[in-house]
Amino acid sequence: MTVSFDNDIKTVLNNIQNATFDLSLLKDNETNSCILTLTAYAQYMQDKKNYLNSLKILKDAKYLAELQKDFDAKLLWEYVFAKIAKTEKNDKEAMSHFKNAERLAYEKDTFGILPDINEEIKMLDEKTNDSLKKGSLVALLKIGHEIAAETDIDVLLRVIAQETRIALKADRCTVFLYDKDKDELWSKIALGLDSQEIRFPASKGLAGHVVKTGQTINIRDAYADSRFNPEIDKQTGYKTKTILCMPIKNHNQEIIGAFQVLNKFDGVFNDDDEELLVAIGSSAGISIVNAQLFQRQQQMLEEQKQIFDSFIDTLATSIDAKDSITAGHSSRVRMYSGLIAEQMGLSLKEKEIIETAATLHDIGKIGIRDSVLQKEGKLTDEEYAHIQKHVEITHNILQKIHMSEDFKLVTEIACSHHEKFNGMGYYRKIAGTNIPLGGRILAIADVFDAITSKRHYRDKMPMVNVLKIFVTDNNSHFDKSIVDEFLAIPTDKIVGVFLTENHLQLNDDDRKILNSYSMQNLYDILNKESLSDEETKFVEMFQHYYTAKTKEDV
Repeated sequence: MTVSFDNDIKTVLNNIQNATFDLSLLKDNETNSCILTLTAYAQYMQDKKNYLNSLKILKDAKYLAELQKDFDAKLLWEYVFAKIAKTEKNDKEAMSHFKNAERLAYEKDTFGILPDINEEIKMLDEKTNDSLKKGSLVALLKIGHEIAAETDIDVLLRVIAQETRIALKADRCTVFLYDKDKDELWSKIALGLDSQEIRFPASKGLAGHVVKTGQTINIRDAYADSRFNPEIDKQTGYKTKTILCMPIKNHNQEIIGAFQVLNKFDGVFNDDDEELLVAIGSSAGISIVNAQLFQRQQQMLEEQKQIFDSFIDTLATSIDAKDSITAGHSSRVRMYSGLIAEQMGLSLKEKEIIETAATLHDIGKIGIRDSVLQKEGKLTDEEYAHIQKHVEITHNILQKIHMSEDFKLVTEIACSHHEKFNGMGYYRKIAGTNIPLGGRILAIADVFDAITSKRHYRDKMPMVNVLKIFVTDNNSHFDKSIVDEFLAIPTDKIVGVFLTENHLQLNDDDRKILNSYSMQNLYDILNKESLSDEETKFVEMFQHYYTAKTKEDV
């Protein structure tokens, strides 16, 4: 049987595709390009494992078609190759060969396959568009997810630039923001370049033109466009080819910045890229505005905190002015309390609350008579009872100060620094863990500073005696678990507090040595009968910063 290559070729192809064609019909015919092409197609459709062998046959078929200058054979080859490529899900290659077949069929469609070619191209176009839309949607969702919760403006700009570059398949992307007050554009983000802040007048450059006019600029050949300034390329060595520059708007459609995307990898920026960048800009604009609002809010909170801290410091200073004998005491208690909190691994917020309470713990001394507060000798029972009132006065003063929820503990901590773990303290005589944690920390810091500070009527207590008070206390005055944390603090940190009073300088070599010993180590060494040279050096060093006296004076 001879195969006819007139209008029944579509029937042959359909039969091949439906696996109802007898391959032997082709093998008995004389060898020519069309027979080889149909043989390759028939073998492939009957068993996809024949793919590589079919390609070899198609290669021979193409050679014969070109050799014989057979127009119909070329058309059939392009069509069949496209069919196989489509089946192999190589849509890009299939589209290319269907387009070639379409061009030939428009010139002469011997086999009447042009309608089928047009249908194949249409389906591939729709599939490609769906894929592009799906890819764009995925890119938008990814960018939206990445930037939704970011409040750091610098990080946000970097993420937007990076994700935009990836989504548009471009080499570089810069996100410029418009500073309306200064009429400038600025950015800290220039992917591919050093991340430095760029600032220039909004009247300059493509980004400036976009911001001022609201127009989108899509340049397909940078060096052929008069709007492009090649000077930057000359300075950086970069070669700009294609540019897509578009305004970024907020929810009120006010321009707040601009995208500048450079060098599309696979050609030029098209309408789909512009539509995608518009969609990205909508999400980016909202996130940028939110980040800027958050930044301003954080600045306001920081200013409020500075005012609050200044107010706290002023209150503490007023105590120093009234009681010059203990000037600086509250500041040092704050530092010792902070060191204990750090050693215990408390959070920054907890540490901040405790330090604030430490700064204010003696504010109640405002209500104590000067004659009692400044008395150099021993207090009478009545005077001692009077001075104890300062804790209750502290409570009464602080509870009248409006504080946030976080800082409401400040009052409770500040007025419990004279409570004792055994319940024998004042003014409420609470015991154990009923005393706020911060209050138990303050109790240690307060006593330590009191006995290590010099007064004009007495010298500092020898350090061995100071530490013995804490080491030997067994949940009587202090919470032993917190004492253990205090004694674990490296001595260089304690010396750091001493320096605020004596103004000596701690050099790096001494710091390293002191850092290798804890306060417990110091106590143990001070109680040894004989010391090594290294221990002697350490003790003398610590003593120098504590009292500037020698070891024999300890």
